[in-house]
Amino acid sequence: MRSICFYFQVHQPFRLKTYRFFDIGANHHYYDEYQNRSIIRRVAERSYIPMNNLLLGLIKEYGAAFRVSFSISGDALDQFELYAPDALDSFKKLAATGNVEFLAETYAHSLVALKDPDEFKRQVKLHSDRIEELFGVRPTAFRNTELIYSDYIGTLVSEMGFNVMLTEGAKHILGWKSPNFLYCSGTTPKLKLLLRNFQLSDDIAFRFSNQSWIEWPLTAEKFSTWIGGFEKTNRW
Repeated sequence: MRSICFYFQVHQPFRLKTYRFFDIGANHHYYDEYQNRSIIRRVAERSYIPMNNLLLGLIKEYGAAFRVSFSISGDALDQFELYAPDALDSFKKLAATGNVEFLAETYAHSLVALKDPDEFKRQVKLHSDRIEELFGVRPTAFRNTELIYSDYIGTLVSEMGFNVMLTEGAKHILGWKSPNFLYCSGTTPKLKLLLRNFQLSDDIAFRFSNQSWIEWPLTAEKFSTWIGGFEKTNRW
């Protein structure tokens, strides 16, 4: 049986305001509240809330046959609480269905895994605690920032108790192998690796609205055909 694993990444950074020379020593508030509030409200109303309502409808229609995963940074969650509580509520409604998995990651979408293992573990624990606080579930799967992976990082992730990690299905690493199979970490075999199929993912994320793309418009029927015949056509 073939399963399609959908995961959606949600991140919004805290934006910094223009900090002038004369603010040094006099003003220690570095964030641009107006920008943070306006941007979060806009993307919540145009993207997050409509999409979550769509996903909720699909879950109600198809039940256990339809499941999705979210990787939501701690910074995004904090801004939802501050500026868009209705967006946060929409994620909580999805969590209540039991059909949505929330992945762990670094709290602020950082690259700390490349530098400091202790700080990396601290940030991941902080994020897992936040997910459990808001949604009542503790993550068992991990997604590193930009899907960065190495066997060393995989070992750290396994030591934190995660049994699955998402990473990039990079062709220069895989060679002839397909990203559409379950793999294991080279150093910690109990850690299972789910690889992103970058071709099919990028068809939606980047090429979907590109009218100069030879495959435009991308319809659900066309995309499902590609999924069904991907191994045969090898659309790299």
